[in-house]
Amino acid sequence: MARKINFDPPTADASAQRAEVHEAAPQRSRPLLGLERPIKQSSALGAISHSLGGISEKVKRAEEIEQKLIEGQVIVELDPGLIDNSFVPDRMEATEEQNAAFRELIREHGQNLPILVRPKPNGAERYEVAFGHRRLRAARELGIKVRAVVRSLTDEQLVIAQGQENSGRTDLTFIERARFAARLEDRKFSREIVMASLNVDKAALSRLIAIATRVPAPVIDAIGPAPAFGRVRWQELTDLLERDHNRARALEIVKAPTFRALDTDKRFETLADGLREKTSRARAETWAAKDGTHAAKVSRAGKKLALIFDDRVAPRFGDFVRERLQALYDEFKAADPPA
Repeated sequence: MARKINFDPPTADASAQRAEVHEAAPQRSRPLLGLERPIKQSSALGAISHSLGGISEKVKRAEEIEQKLIEGQVIVELDPGLIDNSFVPDRMEATEEQNAAFRELIREHGQNLPILVRPKPNGAERYEVAFGHRRLRAARELGIKVRAVVRSLTDEQLVIAQGQENSGRTDLTFIERARFAARLEDRKFSREIVMASLNVDKAALSRLIAIATRVPAPVIDAIGPAPAFGRVRWQELTDLLERDHNRARALEIVKAPTFRALDTDKRFETLADGLREKTSRARAETWAAKDGTHAAKVSRAGKKLALIFDDRVAPRFGDFVRERLQALYDEFKAADPPA
C-alpha cells in the first residue's frame, strides 16, 4: 500500500499556478507528458526534450530527465506487488549476474531516484511503471517498498517518458531500441511519437524498425541484447539472413544447446559466422572442351548455378549459348517431363 497522499483541495495560489501551466496550447506544441505548451515556452518539465541535445554524457542526461519529471512531485512508497511493467517492453531479460549486482547495489546504497508510475487506466487500484523497471524488480526481489512518483499519463505520454529516459542510458542496446521502436509502431503509435520516445530522426527510426522487423523474433530472442554490436553489425546479420535458406539455418543454429550456453555477444558472433560460412561463394570450376579450351566456368551456391564465359578464351561462345537457351530448355523439358 502507498503512503497517505494529501488529496485536499489546493489553495487558490496553487490552483492559479497549475492553471497557468496547463492552459490550452497553440498548434505548435510538444506532447511529452501531457504538457501542451508552445515549443518556445520554457519550464522545468517542458525542457525535457529541448535539453537533451545540450547534454553530452548519457548517464547525466538520463538523470536530468528523471529529475525534471519528478521535480515538484510528491514521492511515495509503493508496494511493488501493486505495480505492473509497462505495456510495451523495452528491455530484454538481463542475466542473473546483472540482476544480482543491481539488487546488491540497491540493498547497500538504497534507491537514489524514484521510479515513475501511472495509475492503471482500468481503475483497478494498481499502477504501471513508465521508467525504473530495474529498480522495481530489485525492490520486488528484496521485499521492500519502492520510491515512486505517481502521475496520470496517457499511453503516448508514458512511452515518450519511458523511451527518452532509457535512450539516455548506455545500457540500452541497439537491438533493444530497435525492437522498442517496432513494438510502438505495431501498436499504431504515430512516427512522431516513436521519434520523440527514442529521440531520433525519421531516417534513424526507419533503420531501427527495418532491422527489428527483418530479423525473425525468435532469432532476436535467442541472441539477446548483444551490447557489443550496433547498427552496422546488425545490418550485416540482417543481410545474411536474407540469403539462400539462411532463415531456416539460423533457427537451427539458435536452437542448439551449445548456442544457448554462450553469452549474448558470443551468440551474435556465432550466428553471424555460421551464416557467413554457409553463404560463402563457392569456388568456380572450369569447364574444358574436348580440344582443351577452358570455355566456361561453373559456380554453384546453394540452389543457384552460374555459368561464366570469357570472351578472351572463347570469343562469342557466351552469346552462342544465350541464343540457344530456348532450344536447350525445350530439349531439357522433353527429356525430363514433369511427373
